[in-house]
Amino acid sequence: MKERILENWDQILKALETDYGVSQIIADTWIRNLSIYNIQNKKIYFYVDERLGEHGVDYIHSKGYDVYLLSALREFFGDSEIDIVIDQKVNYEKEEVSSHSTESHNASQAYYDAIQRSNLNSKYTFDNFIVGDGNKHAHATCIAVADEPGQDNFNPLFLYGKSGLGKTHLIQSIAHYILQHDPSKNVLYVPSETFTNEIIGAIQKNKTEEFRQKYRKIDVLIIDDIQEIIGKDRTQTEFFSTFNFLYEAKKQIIISSDRPPREFKELDERLRSRFDWGVPIDIHEPDYETRMAILKNKADLMGLMNIDEHILQFIATNIVSNVRELEGALNKINIYAKLSNQNITEDLAKEALKDMISNETEVSITPEVIINVVSEHTEISVADIMSTKRSKDIATARQLVMYLCRNLTDKSLQAIGEAVGGKDHATVCNGIKRIDDRMKEDPEFNQTVHVIINKLNPDSMKKNFQ
Repeated sequence: MKERILENWDQILKALETDYGVSQIIADTWIRNLSIYNIQNKKIYFYVDERLGEHGVDYIHSKGYDVYLLSALREFFGDSEIDIVIDQKVNYEKEEVSSHSTESHNASQAYYDAIQRSNLNSKYTFDNFIVGDGNKHAHATCIAVADEPGQDNFNPLFLYGKSGLGKTHLIQSIAHYILQHDPSKNVLYVPSETFTNEIIGAIQKNKTEEFRQKYRKIDVLIIDDIQEIIGKDRTQTEFFSTFNFLYEAKKQIIISSDRPPREFKELDERLRSRFDWGVPIDIHEPDYETRMAILKNKADLMGLMNIDEHILQFIATNIVSNVRELEGALNKINIYAKLSNQNITEDLAKEALKDMISNETEVSITPEVIINVVSEHTEISVADIMSTKRSKDIATARQLVMYLCRNLTDKSLQAIGEAVGGKDHATVCNGIKRIDDRMKEDPEFNQTVHVIINKLNPDSMKKNFQ
């Protein structure tokens, strides 16, 4: 088996690209350098290059590349019983997997070294960033910057939004992308507070010139949480000087903040105006679908592939404004289950998150709220739902509103009819019946209705929705 793997290693890696969407640079960097140190009972033991160490192992596991490799090997051998283990080298004699291993290792080592000197988190790449309506514009802009750093239209890139929405993830993804293609680039990610502390240290040690030269050699400078320099005059002065030098040299500047440049009233006007030179891009709170995608991705990485979707819906419905809290909630549930030696259930999830989710404040569900949620989910405008238009999609959205109003509110049929544009009693009754019948006949449509209900309030579902 080992000989066949070695002989067909390139073919197996190619399958990762074509069948599983693993890019060539990722395959070359993280998979090609794996070495086989043992095979026992159809279990193949790989180790990562020792210079990548624990970092390499953790990264491969966190990205799910081990799962893709296992699938490719099973497909190649036509044997579903094959299994793999990827770990660090511990008291095993190194055996080369590929004749190209030395060259490939050098490339991966260069990338790894670049990550280290750039102060990057290995998790923050485009590959594992979940794109939704709230961040798709920011994501597309960041990819454009990564593809061609330093171009005038995107320099500086100023990304702003509330804490916990993924700004740091996105700006570091740019750095990873650039270094994957050219690890010789001098890229530096630095939080604003660290920048300030470096300035203070340089002043104390009379090394301000060394500080300036360090930052003027950079090809891509990424400053996180720039709002932290407000009120720090010396920091602003040094950053202004660094900004001008890099900008004139056509080097890429990337900045994140919790607010747009126009709201920096306390900031030096010279700096504020420069932040507007490029592209100020905002990142919004994730919508329900994006929150669910984030949770499912996180669950897969945590090995919770079989977690009940209703639990994820509960989290996504109750934690709406912060991706960091969203992922933290799932972590908390997982830890709570392990410590209490229990399976993850809805009751356990509610207990684990009781300090994050208030049960005291109930969502008030009104016909207006239902109309807006149905409109958002179906992409049918509120005006169309309220109109007399009778196309299939519009009629279905209108009937959904009637059905949900009947089951989630105490409104009379007459009041429901008035809420959807003055429809009569018979129209409302017919609309409710059509939705009820379709839910019984169409499992996919039934699931759609439940998703909308969970958007409104998962705890508001009546027993006929169970």
